[in-house]
This record gives sequence, structure tokens and C-alpha cells, in this order.
Amino acid sequence: MTSSVLLALLPIVLLIALGTVLKQRRFLAESFWPQAERLSFFVLLPCLLFHGLATAKLDALPIGDLALTLILSTAAVAALTVILRPAMRLDGPAFTSVFQGSIRFNNYVGVTLAAGLFGTEGVALAAICNAAIIPTVNILCVLVFAHYGSVRLNAAGIARQMAMNPLLLGSLAGILFQALGLGLPPGIEPAMKTLGAASLPLGLLCIGAALEFGSARRWLAPVAMSSMLKFVVMPCVTLGVAYMFGLYGPVLVTALLFQVLPTASSSYIMARQLGGDAPLMAGITAVQTVLALAAVPIMLIGLMTLAQVH
Repeated sequence: MTSSVLLALLPIVLLIALGTVLKQRRFLAESFWPQAERLSFFVLLPCLLFHGLATAKLDALPIGDLALTLILSTAAVAALTVILRPAMRLDGPAFTSVFQGSIRFNNYVGVTLAAGLFGTEGVALAAICNAAIIPTVNILCVLVFAHYGSVRLNAAGIARQMAMNPLLLGSLAGILFQALGLGLPPGIEPAMKTLGAASLPLGLLCIGAALEFGSARRWLAPVAMSSMLKFVVMPCVTLGVAYMFGLYGPVLVTALLFQVLPTASSSYIMARQLGGDAPLMAGITAVQTVLALAAVPIMLIGLMTLAQVH
């Protein structure tokens, strides 16, 4: 398990580092990075989410119990993060970054690890996890951005933001296609898959380019808080909820796996587009990715040992 985690996370670390080098060396024009972020947010990431959810192969799996476990645990940690906000002493945009770092997850790594651990069953379980968590996380994040972001929104503005959020729309459209049994036409399916795959390297390069190491001291408390919530609180809460629904075996491992993953490149893109603290979000994403090399296997092994004991 440890080697699988390392192999899945290492390319992410390397791509973030490459983005930092490209920005520092001014290999690309300064105007490239905002346009790349816009392309990722409005085109590439929605294609990734839509394709993954629309084409998922679901067999006789506990879809309802697994989905409810993930939704309830995510909502619980999100509520706890908001409750703890006064103690963080952060401004609104910085809090949105901590919030995203606490609940958003890197589904690329999740799918890779689930497939490596459980083969085709792992891929199907990963699809259920994505279908449950992606819409939940995006709705919660839009609400938090609306209240704490640099541009405050009223009820109508929140509804408009949700209705126009490309990540949420891509997720819901994929779920609808899956529910109705609709297939993607030949030619369209590989095009969507290719566009979605392009979101990973481009998003990670943008994160690397956004890192501001001169602000690293300011990151310490927010990074520590978001990482504690993500790597410790989230999987522990998930384990407790999973017990309520009687999950066990590969289903339980996959649920815990997805809830202990580091935050994704989409967090930075969303922070940039919706008025969050993008440099801080880039720092949280980069640090969590490195921490995950140790945190993911340690938490998975520890929680599964605890589950077997009980």
C-alpha cells in the first residue's frame, strides 16, 4: 500500500515543482498563467468530472450506503471547519482556502490507488466516491465562497453561482448520464476523456507557478489546521459513519482512502476564480501533497487496524 501511494503522489509533486521552475525562470509569458487557470476551470476540469461520472461502471455495490457515508462525513467536517473559523483568526478569503483544504480531495490519486488496490472493483468504488463527494464538495465550497470570499453574494447570487459553476454542472451532468444509462457518442467520448486528462498537468503547473515562498511563514497556521482536518479528522469521522452503515472490506478501505487524500488542483483554480486567497491555496495544496506521502499510508493502515480490532 505504501509503495502504491508513493507512486501515485510522486508525479503530482514533480509537476508542482516544474510549475515553480517555469514561473521563476519566466519560461512562459506572465499572461499565460491566468489564461491557463481559466481554461482549466471552465473547460478541462468539467470535462474530467463529466466523463468520469458518466462512464463509470457500477456493479452490485452498496451505492447508497457508501454515498451516504461520504456525504455525511464531508458535511460534518465542513460544519466543524466553519465552527472553528473564529479561532483561526483569518480573513474571509484565507478561510476559504482552509475550508477547501479540509474537504476537497484529489480524485486522480483516489482512482489510481483504488484501481491498484482492488482492480476493476476499485474503479467502480472510486466512481461511487466521486459521484457522492464531488457535487457535495462543490456545493459546500460555493456557499463558503459566497459568504467569506472577497465578493460577497446574496441568496440570488449564490443560486446564480451554483447554476453557473462549471465544476458542479459537469458533475451533475455526469451523474444524470449515468442514471439515465446514456452513452457518449463515438468520437465525443475520447475527446472528453482527453480534455479531462489535460486538466491534471495544467492545474498542477499552475499551482507550482502560484507558490510564493516569501509568504511561507504566513502559511504555517492555515496549513496545519487544514491538514489536521483533512488527514486526521476527516478519515476518523468517516470511519465512525461507516460503522453506522456497516461498511467493511474494500468498500470501507476505499471510503477511507478518498477521505484522506490531499486537496486537488481544482482548489487553487476555484480560489482564483471565486475570490479566495489563491497563493495560500497553492501553498496548502503543495504542502498537503508532500505530507500525503506519509499521511495517507499511515492513516489507512492505522484506521484499518482499528476497524479490525473492533
